[in-house]
Order: sequence, then C-alpha cells, then structure tokens
Amino acid sequence: MIRSARVRALFALAVIALSLYIAATVPVRLGLDLRGGTQIVLETRSTPTTEAGRAATDRTLEVLRGRVDGLGVAEPTLVRSGANRIIVELPGVQDPKKAADVLGRTAQLTFHPVLGPAGSQAAEKSGERVLSDESGQRLRLAAAALTGKDVKGADARFDQESGAGWHVTVDFDRAGRGRWAKLTGQAACRPAGDPERRVAIVLDDRIISSPQIDPSVGCGTGIAGGSTMITGAFDDGEARELALLIKGGALPVPVETVEQHTVGPTLGARAIAASAWAAAIGTALTALFVIVVYRLMGVLAAVALLAYGLISYAALAALGATLTLPGLAGFVLAIGMAVDANVLVFERAREEYASRHRPTTRSALTAGFRNAFSAIADSNVTTLIAAGLLFFLASGPVRGFGVTLGIGVVASMISALVITRVLADFAVSRRWVHRRPGVTGLATTGRVRDALARRDPRPMRRPRRWLAASAVVLALAGSGIALRGLDFGIEFTGGRLIEYDTGRAVDPERARTALADAGFPRAVVQSSGDTGLTVRTEELTDAQAAAVTRTVGTLGGATEKVRDELIGPSLGDELRRNALIALAVALGAQLLYLAARFRWLFGTAAVVALTHDVFILVGVFAWLGKPLDGVFLAALLTVIGYSVNDSVVVFDRIRELVRREPRAPLADLTDRAVLQTLPRTVNTGMGALLILASLAVLGGDSLTDFALALLIGLVVGTYSSVFTAAPVAVELHRLRRERRRPRARRTVRGGPRRTAARRT
Repeated sequence: MIRSARVRALFALAVIALSLYIAATVPVRLGLDLRGGTQIVLETRSTPTTEAGRAATDRTLEVLRGRVDGLGVAEPTLVRSGANRIIVELPGVQDPKKAADVLGRTAQLTFHPVLGPAGSQAAEKSGERVLSDESGQRLRLAAAALTGKDVKGADARFDQESGAGWHVTVDFDRAGRGRWAKLTGQAACRPAGDPERRVAIVLDDRIISSPQIDPSVGCGTGIAGGSTMITGAFDDGEARELALLIKGGALPVPVETVEQHTVGPTLGARAIAASAWAAAIGTALTALFVIVVYRLMGVLAAVALLAYGLISYAALAALGATLTLPGLAGFVLAIGMAVDANVLVFERAREEYASRHRPTTRSALTAGFRNAFSAIADSNVTTLIAAGLLFFLASGPVRGFGVTLGIGVVASMISALVITRVLADFAVSRRWVHRRPGVTGLATTGRVRDALARRDPRPMRRPRRWLAASAVVLALAGSGIALRGLDFGIEFTGGRLIEYDTGRAVDPERARTALADAGFPRAVVQSSGDTGLTVRTEELTDAQAAAVTRTVGTLGGATEKVRDELIGPSLGDELRRNALIALAVALGAQLLYLAARFRWLFGTAAVVALTHDVFILVGVFAWLGKPLDGVFLAALLTVIGYSVNDSVVVFDRIRELVRREPRAPLADLTDRAVLQTLPRTVNTGMGALLILASLAVLGGDSLTDFALALLIGLVVGTYSSVFTAAPVAVELHRLRRERRRPRARRTVRGGPRRTAARRT
C-alpha cells in the first residue's frame, strides 16, 4: 500500500473511532418539538422614562434572543404574549433558574471617571454617584462617559501566559473609541496611585472593575486602541456570563420572571416514531438503489454513508447543537445528498473505463477520483460559504441551520473522498475483483448513458425554448402569489395562545388530533405541568376560540381557561431581516466564488437558476394554500444548497471541455457537458427522491409539508440546472460575443457621374 493510501486509511480509522466515542458518551440535545424543555414567562416593567408597551417589549425580545444564543441554546422559541409579556422556551436547559436570572438582568453598563474616595456617610452630589469598588472602598464617580451602546463586542478569555486567569475583553465601536481614549487620557494626567487615575466600570449599579491607568499611557493621549480588558478574579462561568451581558446589550426596560415550568414536546410520540420509521426506510431504499446501480462500489458507498451518518451525529453532539424534527429530516436528506459525491466519482470512473484510456478498474477508479475532485470541491465550498455566512450573520433557527449544513458538508467530503476511497481502493486491488471487472459496477456504462448514446439529443440547439418554458412556469408561480397570496405561519404572523387547566391529564397528541378534526390543523399543542395544556394557533375569532375550548373540554373534563392572549411572531422582524441579509450576502459570496473559479456568466447563470427555483417553490405553495413557516424556511434553505450544487457540477464539466477545445462553440460544449453529467443528475436525484417520498408518505402530518417542499425543490432544481442555468450561460455568452463583434460600416460607393441632358 502506498504512503498516501496508508495516510487516508489511518485518518479514516481515527475519525470513525473518535465519532464512535463521542456518539457513545455525549448525548445529542433534542429540540422543543421532540423533547420539550423549560418555559419562562417574563413580564416587562415600566420605568420613569420608558413605558413597557408593545414596542418596548418587542425590542426587549430581540435583546433576549441574543442572550439565549449566548447561553448556547439552539432552536429556542421566543414570542411576545399580550402587550408586556415574553414567553421563552428553552430546550435542554440544565439550570432553568440560572437561565432566568441571566435573561432578566437589565445589564446597564457604564464607564465613569473616578473623582476620588468618598466618606462612609458621603451623600451623592448632583451629577455624581457613590459606589463601592471591588475591595469595598467607596468612590465618588462622575457622570458616565461611555455606555453599553458604545460597546461593539465582548469575549471571555483565559490568559495562559501570565497566569492572570479569566478576564473579559471589551471592544468599542467607532464613536466609543474616541470617548474611551478621552476618558483614559484625562485619568492618565493624575499621578500614579492617585484614586483619580482609575476608571470605574459599572454594571447594574455595581462597580465590577476600577483599574488604574497604566503609567505608559500618556496624559491627554489615552488608550487609542478602542479596547479594554476587565479583570477581577473571575472563574470561567462568571467571565462568560459577564461577556454575554455586555455583548447582549442592555434591556430597554426591566423584566421580571412571573412563571417558570417545564413543557412537553410539540410533537407526539406517535409522530416522532412515524418520522423515524420513514427516515429508516428511506435510507434503506437509497442504499439499495445505489447497490443495484453500482454493485460492489454501491455496497462500499452504502457503508461510507453509514460512516457519514455517524460522523454527522457525533459532530452535532460535540458542538451541542439542538436536533429538531425538521433538522432530523434534513439530516436524513443529507444522507441521500451525500451519495452525490460517490455518484460523481463512479460515473467519471465509468467514463474512463468505457473510453479504454484506463484498462483496469483500479486505474479507472483512480482517474475518477482525480477528475471528480474539482466538481466535488467547488460544489461543497459554495455550500460551506453559505453555511458560514448564515451562522455569522443570521440568528435563531436560520443560524442553527447553518451549523447543521456545515457539518453535513464536511462529513460528506470525509465520507466520499476518504472513507469511500479507502474501501474502494482496497476492493479493486483484490485479485478476484481484478479478474471480474463487471462486479465492480464500473465496467458498464449504465442505462441512462446508453439511452443518451442511442438518441444523441441536442438540448442546447435551441436554448431560448427552454428559457421560454422556464418563463411560463415562473409566470404561473407568480400568478399563484398574486391571486392567492402567501399564507404565513404563526412563526411569522403571531396568533393566539390559550392555556387550560384540565380536570384530568390530556395526551397532547390526542388533543392535536381532535383540534385538527375540529378545523384547526395547524394548532400547536403542548403539555404544561401535570394537568396543564397550551394551545397555540393563528388568530381566532371568539367563536373559534370557544370551539377550541369545547374540544379541549371534551378530553379533559372540568376545564378552566388560565390564559388567553394574542402572541407575536417567534420569527420577528429583526430575525427575518437578519436572515434575508445573510441570505443575500451568501448569494453574493457564492457568485464571487463561482466567478473566480469559472466565469462571471456561469456564476450569474447559477444565481439565476437558484432564484428561479426559490420563486417557483414559493409559488407552488401559494397555489396549494400551504403555510410558509419555520419548517418551510428550513426546506427552502436546503433547496438553495441543492440547486447551487447541481449547477456547479454541470459548469465544472463545461469548464473541463472548454480547456480541451477552447475554439469550439460554447453551445456544443454545453450540450456535451449536459449529456455527460445527466447520469449523475438522475442517480443523485433518485437517491434523494426515495428518502423524500418515504418522509412524505410515512412521516405523518408533521413532515408532509417539509417533504413536499423538498420534493418540489428537488424536481425544479434538477430541471433548472440543465434547462435554465445552462441555457442562460449560453445566451449570456452569445450576447457578449455580439457586443464585442465590430459592426460593419455602411459605405455608399458612387459610380461614374452621369450628366442628365436638359431639355431645351
């Protein structure tokens, strides 16, 4: 075995062993829909300067969302209830009381000049404050020179070099840098040891640090770096909590915890079991399909897919990510998508073997890995760019999707390029396999390729026809949006929350089924305590609310309504705005990457095809009257990743053909590229289709809309990569050539002059 093969084998064994250890020792965190969690009800309080109304409560909710993300809780639910209450649901929180304390802190951060020590009975003068420092000494403080609004960020760090322990670094924004330099410059004019050479950092009316300005700081110059470090004998928990409060910002109004209890999952055990069975059956069907098509290589690919699932699960557990039902379905779908890299390699190996450039299956397989690497790398890098930007720029469930997406991409590349290659290299080097090349599945061209060879179609002969067909479909989708409108779910619009105290315990799944039969199929039902039941629906009339109460009463006996309030959206304006910004930046970054790796026209064509897919998916849901909710958002993001991957594979083959034949017409090369990559497109699509069909048919109501959205996206994405992205690239290339072509100048050539005879 050559050295590179040994390195790959050792790396694969190390990754699998580490994943097995993590999977066995670290439990994965389940979301609210699968396990339930802790519900904290906060109530905003008015201050002399700010009224705790609806607007102030909405601003408070967005600050709390940032704090929840800082607590390490993924996929939380935060909604405004009424005018001044906020319901926070946290999955898998170990210490609910501590979480409530951190969420409720006002975190008013200020930076003050120190005017000197104060006597024990000193009274506060106008504009001054008297507070005790870390050692208990009372100090007179001037008015605040900076506030938490001037802070750009804060991080908890451990100083290993000096052994000073944990500290918090604070970075100021552009306006805060100048104020910090002025504050420290004034303090530096005092002699060393003078109390007035100190700066007091106050959090919630308590001095948390009052450091002396270093002697190296010049008088009037100050610290110009725009950063400071807070020390104070913190342990790791205190440092992280302080950084979280500073970075999260101050609450516009104080909040008070009025309720705190555990809540059950939003999905019943039967729905979860049905979804698990659907996932298992879909995965088995996909593995069986790969084995039928690629024989021995398919068996090895199925083993690599199991390793992919193990690696992804271990990564989710190690990072502390929260697994929800849509996330679980997306995770299973990613298993179907992970087969794409294997299919790319096997199809390239088939081409090499069929062309007789590679006389053995071993050399054909090696060439297949080498030739498919650029397509695999480019498609996965574009997806990683999107995942990274969604994580850094978005928040809430969109940020969680970025984490899951990034894990899936990395695990897919390890599975295909390392584990599959180790297994395949070992298999084709066996003597009995060498004597029977047909058993590998690489010595045949495949049914799709044979059918294309017999018919020899030319899809790019008339690219405008495909663009016209896409325009018709876009018009139909747009008419659905215009005529029927978009039905946004509770996460986007808000609705009504009714809480009951029933005479006997009610199974939430029975209540959910009964409410669906009564005409409320979108009702979200959770248990709360022993006999509590919470129903969350879209906006209801009084008659509809009474029907909900009657339905619950028939199941729970003597039923008392505890709360009945309007709730705001859990995906609020700021979260939606951040998600749209992150998505736009991700698309722009993908365009730049594709332009750098290919050409501008290919990058533009890929983004056009992606926009085409998104618009059609939204339009179809509008025609069907399906809700656009958080589950649909997850499906939409998955479709975006799939669409870009499909287009990149086609463009990678076009780029390869252009390098071989730079003078050939682009339309002819695109024809060949589409036909050469079509077997991969069909086989990858079939692998994903089997899983999605299983989720749609067997997964129950909880996954029907999710699977339907992905099925539509799969079909449209497969179509657009061939019949939208490729024709757009051909037409853009033609238009550019026409603009560059010099126009023929019109000249009037005169013949010999003829003099007309005048009649006299």
